[in-house]
Amino acid sequence: MNEEEHIMDGKETNSWKKTACIICSLNCGLDIKTEDGRITKIKGDKSNPISQGYMCEKSQRMDFYQNGADRIDSPKRRRPDGSYENIDWETAIREIAEKFTAIKKKYGGESILYYGGGSQGNHLGGTYADSTIKALGIQYRSNALAQEKTGEGWVQGKMTGAPVHGDFEHCEVAVFLGKNPWQSHGFARTRVILREIQNDPKRAMIVIDPRRTETAEMADYHLAVKPGTDAWCLTALSAILVQEHLVASAWLAEHTTGYDVVEAAMKKIDIPHYAAVCGVDETLLRSAARRIASAKSVSMIEDLGVQMNLHSTLNSYLNRLVWLLTGNYAKAGANNAFVPLLNLSNSSRSASKKSSSGKPAAPRKWTHSPVTNSKVIMGLIPCNVIPDEILTQNPKRFRAMFIESANPVHSLADSQRMRQSLRALECSVVIDVAMTETARQADYVLPASSQFEKAEATFFNLEFPRNGFQLRHPHLSLRPGTLPEAEIHARLLEAMGELDESNYRFLRSAARGGLTTYGLAFAWKSTRDKKVARYAPVVLYRTLGPSLPVNLAPAASLWGISQLYVRAQPAAAKGAGFGGPKLLGGNRLFDAILNSPSGVIFGVSQYSDSWDAVKLPDHKINLNIKEMLDELATIDGKLPPHRPEYPFILSAGERRPDTSNTSIRNPEWMKKGGFGTLRIHPKDAEALGCSEGDWIQLRTQRGAAQAPIELTDELQPGHVSLPNGHGLDYHQADGSLDRRGVSLNELTNTEDRDPFAGTPWHKYVPVHLERLTPA
Repeated sequence: MNEEEHIMDGKETNSWKKTACIICSLNCGLDIKTEDGRITKIKGDKSNPISQGYMCEKSQRMDFYQNGADRIDSPKRRRPDGSYENIDWETAIREIAEKFTAIKKKYGGESILYYGGGSQGNHLGGTYADSTIKALGIQYRSNALAQEKTGEGWVQGKMTGAPVHGDFEHCEVAVFLGKNPWQSHGFARTRVILREIQNDPKRAMIVIDPRRTETAEMADYHLAVKPGTDAWCLTALSAILVQEHLVASAWLAEHTTGYDVVEAAMKKIDIPHYAAVCGVDETLLRSAARRIASAKSVSMIEDLGVQMNLHSTLNSYLNRLVWLLTGNYAKAGANNAFVPLLNLSNSSRSASKKSSSGKPAAPRKWTHSPVTNSKVIMGLIPCNVIPDEILTQNPKRFRAMFIESANPVHSLADSQRMRQSLRALECSVVIDVAMTETARQADYVLPASSQFEKAEATFFNLEFPRNGFQLRHPHLSLRPGTLPEAEIHARLLEAMGELDESNYRFLRSAARGGLTTYGLAFAWKSTRDKKVARYAPVVLYRTLGPSLPVNLAPAASLWGISQLYVRAQPAAAKGAGFGGPKLLGGNRLFDAILNSPSGVIFGVSQYSDSWDAVKLPDHKINLNIKEMLDELATIDGKLPPHRPEYPFILSAGERRPDTSNTSIRNPEWMKKGGFGTLRIHPKDAEALGCSEGDWIQLRTQRGAAQAPIELTDELQPGHVSLPNGHGLDYHQADGSLDRRGVSLNELTNTEDRDPFAGTPWHKYVPVHLERLTPA
């Protein structure tokens, strides 16, 4: 397929078009207008079945992503002097295929690390990357989830084996742990629902956060813990429930195992001592625990405030204890097991080795990373160990990286070591829309089309009981020189000799007969041609893709996903109208996805279905995770460290109205207010001799930075914060560098990480502050 075949005709109308926001995981539905390649007007899409017209102010920034000056429109190859030269696609694909194949042959596919797979909303490309991963024999991968959610995922697997999400729309009590949903969202129609809870005297909101956030301002109970002490607060809440006999005893006996062990542990807790450690008044803790216990329903959600903090995996366990001890699972207004279209937490990889007979042996599970022996959770190695897996002479070290829609040099701890790591590799490739900090260290950079120039989607589909999915149609002409990820991965497989016309011809002909004919042909062909099954997404793209509506070829992988979903979740699919014979149900779902620009409800569940989702014996929830209870027994010996040389605690990555994710690189999107300020308590500023707007020097164990200060009593004395998403090296159209704000990971340390999951402590960075003397 030629590049020209991917390019739209350039015609744009003044009508409203359906798409979605790409700022956060909700991907709220939008109506947009476009003109001359720009997104000119944006409003919420009332037809979207999940967001229902809701959007926040950050959605207005989409054109800053679409028309960034540092977007790239040609493959690039790094010269020996560090500069880049443009090369054609044929050369880039051939050289990358040759180099990665040689590394695989010499060291094995396990020597190649795949990182990324889709930024917010850019997930279809990841379905095609799966084929490249298999072709190269890649066994190890990582992405941003390994900085955030793997500890929670590990606990989740031990307790239920199913992902859960809160029903905040209907809950009586909402609990937000290390989360400020007013800014970070996390559930549909967030601000509408927060206001509903706030204004209903029969409902209550509890926030556990060191800072008095916008959400904490709305809350009935703000448990303002000292930074890094969430585990003591959560333990105290569970201990109060147990010691005051507030647990749902009958429910626990019927639906859980291990309560006796948890009960014994919680009876030993000295609640006044734990209250003193976390800095929350004991009376307030007891009042909050009693409100949770008395509620008919409780929904609770945790986020980066505890997932990037001390005791993060333990926090995830203790979080679940609070709502499980009170029976808040599998009912309206509580936490329920949602049914995803594609389960992102079940992406563990295995390698098929050949036995001595030459036949494929049982798949080998790669449970630990090759050099540091770190846990592989959710199929991901911890981000914080990546440099240690490269900068070593260990023969098992990573020799190459394939990075897609991700910027680890900027987003992972210790940017200095990440830059050093990339340059130490034998080959590195980046697929992205812009010349990012990571792209500027890679050997090859491949320009992807933007999320508004190609078919795209997100698999962050978390709602219950009605779950929705939106295929976003392209509304802007494909930028010349760029390609959708589907095309890039197809070309790579063909250059490696894994696929050719002999794998496609029969199926391409069958596609002309419609989806039923195609489905039968695909089933027949995949049993006779193992490559068709192994590389199904790329095969679908090359054979089914050309028969789809114009410009929707990259959506072809969704046909396979629809078929797998209907087979795996027949009840939810039937509830949404996609039951019946499996092939036909999958085809109807795929048709609905293609023909519902605002999105489609693909799953409707009953609350009782959450019990079927529990993947443990007798569908009972396991409360006794020995590793976590052992950790809890020793927690008083692991109080937050105090380093006299770094007396302040920095939360590196606060979400504010003036922050965005790094897909939007142009700092000009922020037209008012301060940019990149260090928030600090007035008492601390006074002690440092600083006033509002003064510049301050920050110094950590790994680096230094400068920032203007902003005084606020929202923070506790000794606690400071910087915003996320700043400090990018944005190159304007004339080549000049526009760098604003602090690049946080110039300050962070890979060694500061959770001992179980390896997640970083970005919300607990010891830092020294000093007022800068005016020039």
